[in-house]
Amino acid sequence: MTFPSSTTTDIAADAPDAASPAGSGPAIVGRSPGQLMWRRFRRDRTGVVSAIIVLAFFLVALLAPVIAALYGKDPYTTYGQNQPGLLNPYGYPIAPNGGISGDFWFGLEPGLGRDVFTQLVYGIRTSLSIAVIVTVLSTIIGVTAGITSGYLGGKTDYLIGRVIDTLLAFPSQLFLIVFLPVVEAAIVLPEEETPIWLRYASICLVLTVLGWATIARLLRAQVLSLRTREFIEAAKVTGASPGRVIFKELLPNLWTPIIIQATLALPLYVGAEAGLGFLGVGMTEPTPDWGRMFQVGAQVYHSDVTYLLFPGVSMLIFVIAFNLLGDSIRDAFDPKTKR
Repeated sequence: MTFPSSTTTDIAADAPDAASPAGSGPAIVGRSPGQLMWRRFRRDRTGVVSAIIVLAFFLVALLAPVIAALYGKDPYTTYGQNQPGLLNPYGYPIAPNGGISGDFWFGLEPGLGRDVFTQLVYGIRTSLSIAVIVTVLSTIIGVTAGITSGYLGGKTDYLIGRVIDTLLAFPSQLFLIVFLPVVEAAIVLPEEETPIWLRYASICLVLTVLGWATIARLLRAQVLSLRTREFIEAAKVTGASPGRVIFKELLPNLWTPIIIQATLALPLYVGAEAGLGFLGVGMTEPTPDWGRMFQVGAQVYHSDVTYLLFPGVSMLIFVIAFNLLGDSIRDAFDPKTKR
């Protein structure tokens, strides 16, 4: 019996998987790690649905001005105060369910009478933009510090390790509340109003300073276990520079924990930014913000629970979806960790 001419890889791809029961299907041979990861991820329905939900939130954030233009309203105009018959003398919407109607899909904000739908859409934009910036910056700093600490060792490792321990020992929320006014007071005079861009930059700065230590400690441990492996020693013997060893040998073996950690960290930063807004040290008026919507909702929930419902449900869906997405990505990269 003869086989048609083909490569060894093609023949192996048609053979049964040695690690699978007989007849369970062809082996996955000749595919890159990325292709295998993508194949495992596509089979995870929870991960795919979570990815669609997360993508929808990001599209809403990116297209917020377009959505507001099509909707015909903006998050800054006080419609309830400008148009009679929308708010009662106490500032609450006259229409039932928080003023929900064909003109105001999610109702009106108690007091100022702003449109809740556009407030929510632009609030998603604010929270996600801050979370993405902080995730990227903290990941870059954490990767650099973690690899440097683990690879060089010695006094460098000791110094970076003590900085990491110090940052991890801080109570994050308390430090954020105290440190944000200090950062702004060093730039803005007491009689001046804090610019919106400065508050935005201050939140990103403080969250980044407190956020990079976790991934740095994780990668330091990974590098310590990898730097004594045979392929690292072989690269050193062949005369490879430290930069080449790090970028060509170490970093490719660290992408999995880096991506997983960044995926799990982003929803935490969304919650942290919202928490600052709720405590009154987040984004200032009139910038729409998830946290400040929670703050207002907590004050009026006894008379208008609808206003608190929309940001609460939105954040709950986003955080759960992103956490499930992070779990699915982790399982796709390393199926051994799948429960």
